[in-house]
Amino acid sequence: MHDVTVVERVVGRCGELALLRRDGHYEIVANGVFLMDTRGGGSERLHVSAAAVRMPPPGRMLIGGLGVGFSLAAALAHPGVGEVHVVEREPAVLRWNRGPLAPVNANALLDPRVRTYEADVVDWLANAPACSLDAICLDVDNGPEWLVTPGNAWLYSNDGLRTAARVLSPDGVLTIWSSAPAPAFVARMNEHFAEVEITEVSAAQGEPDVIVRGRVPLKSAAACP
Repeated sequence: MHDVTVVERVVGRCGELALLRRDGHYEIVANGVFLMDTRGGGSERLHVSAAAVRMPPPGRMLIGGLGVGFSLAAALAHPGVGEVHVVEREPAVLRWNRGPLAPVNANALLDPRVRTYEADVVDWLANAPACSLDAICLDVDNGPEWLVTPGNAWLYSNDGLRTAARVLSPDGVLTIWSSAPAPAFVARMNEHFAEVEITEVSAAQGEPDVIVRGRVPLKSAAACP
């Protein structure tokens, strides 16, 4: 028997979105599909740390998808991060992170280095200025081949990867979180980024989580002012 409490259920941009409390931990569920919880978060933290440790200064980072705030907390803990732009399309997720989830992410949204945007990361990235970020960390789906929203497919397409490379500074870093291997996506990453690396992180059940990291080639410097 599990003690489950519905903290809040709302109609969001992706459909029904619920914050549950189960056995002392919080879970976020979209349309009945589990997205994330506060039990572990190791791969979510590593997803951001892998970008922070490799990105060039001054350390301007985008986090696409706030979740329970573990990724943001990890970014703020890194000394090289000067500013973090959090793009989250669900107002309820932003509200939960300022409320019941705040104790589990150390009130990360209150840090003065953080800027939040209630927006779709697809639209936000498409309109971002060239060379305006040093790291892009995307965790808005269960992976490139397991989308929460069909429109997110653009992020993992050639057009999306070209856009990410344009928005990043030379030597900037893109990381993608996935709950499973995505070999077709990795092949596309190799077309647009250098030093593409895959890191597997053991999960409590099933396949390991996967972090894909790529670096913008320095030859792209000519595209920046």
